[in-house]
Amino acid sequence: PGQIGKMMSYMPITLVSVLAASIVMALLYVPVMGAALGKSKQPHAERHNLAVAESGNLDELTGLTGRYYRFLRRALQHPGRVALAVCGLLVTIFVLFGMFSPGVQMMPSTDPSLITVDVRARGDMSAVEKDRLVRLAEARLLGMPDVKFHYAKTGASGGGTAAGQTDQIGSIQLIFVYWRDRKHTVDELVEEARRRVANLPGAIAEVWRSENAAVGGKRPIDILIAAHSIDALLPAVESLRGVLSAIPGVINIRDNRSLPGIEWKLEVDRTLAARFGADATLIGSAVQLVTNGVKVGEFRPDDADDEIDIRVRLPYGERTLDQLDAMRVMTNRGMVPISTFVTRTARQKISTISKTDTRPTMRIQADLAPGALSDQVTRTIRERMPTLGLSSAVSVEFQGTAKDQSESSAFLSIALLIAMAMIAIILVLEFNSISQTFLILTAIVFAAGGVLLGYLVTRQPFGLVMGGLGVITLTGIVVNNNIVLIDTYNSLRANGLNAYDAVIRTCIQRARPVLLTKITIILALLPLVFEVNIDVIHRDIAVGGNSGAFWSQLATAVVAGAAFATMLTLLFTPALLLLQARFGERWRQWRLSHASVRLDVVTPT
Repeated sequence: PGQIGKMMSYMPITLVSVLAASIVMALLYVPVMGAALGKSKQPHAERHNLAVAESGNLDELTGLTGRYYRFLRRALQHPGRVALAVCGLLVTIFVLFGMFSPGVQMMPSTDPSLITVDVRARGDMSAVEKDRLVRLAEARLLGMPDVKFHYAKTGASGGGTAAGQTDQIGSIQLIFVYWRDRKHTVDELVEEARRRVANLPGAIAEVWRSENAAVGGKRPIDILIAAHSIDALLPAVESLRGVLSAIPGVINIRDNRSLPGIEWKLEVDRTLAARFGADATLIGSAVQLVTNGVKVGEFRPDDADDEIDIRVRLPYGERTLDQLDAMRVMTNRGMVPISTFVTRTARQKISTISKTDTRPTMRIQADLAPGALSDQVTRTIRERMPTLGLSSAVSVEFQGTAKDQSESSAFLSIALLIAMAMIAIILVLEFNSISQTFLILTAIVFAAGGVLLGYLVTRQPFGLVMGGLGVITLTGIVVNNNIVLIDTYNSLRANGLNAYDAVIRTCIQRARPVLLTKITIILALLPLVFEVNIDVIHRDIAVGGNSGAFWSQLATAVVAGAAFATMLTLLFTPALLLLQARFGERWRQWRLSHASVRLDVVTPT
């Protein structure tokens, strides 16, 4: 769903189109061209192995096929042990990934083409004073390596505005040169920018990486806190911000609380004021003498179109808090100090109140240092929240990439189940066997294990979108191995071969096409795995870049899953077929024996 779905939809559309065209080509074009132009160019040894696999003595097999035959024959002497060993291997992979996984990430991390430096300062500054601080930060950033353009703006904009940062006075964008011309990585450039703007006198500068366009520029950590009152929100924001500050790898923490300030609240004891014959209007007029003044009329000068207010205020030197306490108002009992029935208290100044679904809300956002994952940070926050003692009226919602990650995970899980269900329906209709359908679908489990093993070996975090799409893609790739094997096995059984011989000949006959189809897939994707960009038109090869980094995660998943599933399929599927045949034979014998017993019982003398 969302922007990620719109971008990634091109891949399945392309895949479906190519596969549909390949069906037409395989069924019509290739046979015609093969009949017209095809000639057998296989070496004598290969022709001999093919003939032996069909109907000859399997002990005469040579080369890799012969070695595979001898290994398979020894393994199938104990098919149960083989099946248990493969299952144990899969369980071990899943356990190891849970223990040593680098984590989960929404989308692959790519290097941005620019970074943003937000300049923050507090105080009642003029535009000239703000511009002076922004120019000071810009002067420090001039001369940075691999920077093509500087773009500076005084005033709230960019990341500060998006995060609701109320003390932002300006922003600076550093646009890098083309990635192949850079002498430093983006992470190194970010650290260099942070070093240069550190300890900026009179201001604070924060350096942000521009987020991946696939996630809509959302912050990796974005927490929305809601409550029924502002008083309940402020301690919750402070507590959660403290938790974020203690988590390694979390940087540039910000929230949209009002800037520190004081506002005075005057509470009138209405019961006590009524005893003196005073009311809120009288008290309010007295307070206005110290603040904005009491409006007594309007006047329009001859040279003006609009009227101006006539207000009565105390002299400038008497507009103080002490004067407010010492003021007297006329009551039924004469002049009475206003402090008799008015209590003045100081409280945090609230300049802006944001609401979501009629509830006041505040937001905390943060960035992550290289190597830190939002999934791990979010999990840590959830674990520590029960210890914060937050009010039951406070609700915390993780937004940004965390929310997108949750939605994408749920969608991809449903998509995988639908894909498996559709494949299962087709297989049941084709083979008319639930057990063989289940056996074919075990290849998907092998593929998932291979994907996790590939990520463990390469030390990549599991890509929720790319890895999920890789597993879904593999459901249609690896099941072909078992379909080819089981279809041939059923054909040989129908011709009268026993289960053991049928399994052996099936594997020998179909090992070659199974391996060749998967090798072609693996070789086609290896450039993406190693992030190699090949420009055929301009005859240029480059390693790295955003394109390679973006697709490497998906290619790694498909290559590792296809290779691992194919290797296990050529061992695990024969073992299961043999176990199925033996179990079916014992089941038939048991039914026949019990049927004969029942016949003896009911037969009369």
